[in-house]
Amino acid sequence: MQEREIFSSLSIIAPVVVRLDGRAFHSLTLGLNLKKPYDSGFNDAMCSVCESLISKSGLEPDFAYTFSDEISLYFSRLPFNGRIEKIDSVCASYAASAFTLLIGAKEPVSFDSRVVLVGNESVCDYFSWRQKEAWRNHMNAYCQHALISEGFSPVKAARELKGMKAAQMHEMMHERSINLSKTPAWQRRGVIIHKTTYQKTGYNPVDKTEVVTDRRKVVRDMSPPLFNEPEGQDYLYRIISGIV
Repeated sequence: MQEREIFSSLSIIAPVVVRLDGRAFHSLTLGLNLKKPYDSGFNDAMCSVCESLISKSGLEPDFAYTFSDEISLYFSRLPFNGRIEKIDSVCASYAASAFTLLIGAKEPVSFDSRVVLVGNESVCDYFSWRQKEAWRNHMNAYCQHALISEGFSPVKAARELKGMKAAQMHEMMHERSINLSKTPAWQRRGVIIHKTTYQKTGYNPVDKTEVVTDRRKVVRDMSPPLFNEPEGQDYLYRIISGIV
């Protein structure tokens, strides 16, 4: 029967990105009564999921990028010998379990998962693309929340915003005393979660001397640079190279 496992031998080579998306999270957020247009507790839970994926899951992605209900995991080395079925299923199931525990959901939570092939030359293109989506999501979230707060139904608000240009959204929110370019950076640009090196001072009881060792810890960057600019590209390559 093993030959009937049609994708069990399908494998890939690094580097790749595994992108996770929350499934039906709109209904989930309504049930949790989260703050609109952005809830810092929800974002904290997503960041914590990323931290667990990096440091506790055994999957060992190099870093993660998250905004809204989306997570992108960058792998320079792959678990499970690169088997796509295993990578997709374990990444998605681990994220769903971790998020359920962190957010305190009373109903099952799920993520879908897909593998994106990225060569070294296209890493910045991928993350720039997702960061632009974070910006579009940010503008739409503020505008939709403003309209609903003014009495629009969700359907009518979505219809009102359909096809609206970025400049028009800016102007719409400016009229309501909100500058979309001055909102918290994590809302506009997303969050990067990665490992960094730090030095820890210890004591050697045999030599009776202080000893300085390099350690690694997982940190959040709540204000990453723009990935389509030279600074942002250098930033990503430094994280990938492990020199941050």
